[in-house]
Amino acid sequence: MTTHEFRTASGVRLRPVIEQPGDLNWLLLPGGPGIGSEILQGLAETVRVPGVTWLVDLPGDGSNTAACGDPFAQWPDVLVEAARALPRPVFVGHSTGGMYLLSIAELEPLLAGIALVSSAPHAGWLTDFVHMAQENPLPAVDAATTAFDADPTDANLGRITVASAPWNFTPDGLAVGTELLARMPYNTAAVNWSAQNFDSTYELRWWPAAMPTLIVSGAQDRIVAQRLWDEPRFQGRHVLHRQIEGAAHFPWIERPDEVRDAFHELAAAVAAG
Repeated sequence: MTTHEFRTASGVRLRPVIEQPGDLNWLLLPGGPGIGSEILQGLAETVRVPGVTWLVDLPGDGSNTAACGDPFAQWPDVLVEAARALPRPVFVGHSTGGMYLLSIAELEPLLAGIALVSSAPHAGWLTDFVHMAQENPLPAVDAATTAFDADPTDANLGRITVASAPWNFTPDGLAVGTELLARMPYNTAAVNWSAQNFDSTYELRWWPAAMPTLIVSGAQDRIVAQRLWDEPRFQGRHVLHRQIEGAAHFPWIERPDEVRDAFHELAAAVAAG
């Protein structure tokens, strides 16, 4: 790699992980929140899009805990700094990461493209998730949640997430997905901030008028209901909808080839634009 990791003035961390020929900068923002951008390393390696691919962590999220003062003071608007830091940025938001991006209207004129992976346009997804969890109980999640409530550490937060793996992956992807979740950094403070300030009130503040846009998800995603994208306002010649059969909330785990194809379609659209 000829590029190096850096932090913006407010502490957004950008780490380059893949460098290919091309002039685009792909900024991969994890969901969660509270899970490090390391969760998207496999996505970066799978798609290998033209240009440089970066893992992005908000200040105070994942393992990016070096920021001084209140790291959440400018969440999530501080992501504008990341978009301004590099030429021809394409932001990629997974799950809550995509929701953060759509809550920042100032991003639209800065981006060459946007990809929303397993994400949603508003907080309505939470109702569906609660119903799904009630209908598909996981005793291991209940036990881990009880332990976390008694001792809310990052390690116990990680145990909840690992226990929830059967909700996040298809049976074919469960073993790989469980191992992936088990080695991630987790951050309780970020979870608390989002729960108190964002998750239940989220409503997108902008939608691309003409920018190349990719909505990609697994048809078996049980975490974030993908039917929310069916509204006419989310259609258009500039919007690629790719719902992948046999994949769940982390679709590149179960169906890497289809996810790679979708991202290269977006890259071609950005180049053509």
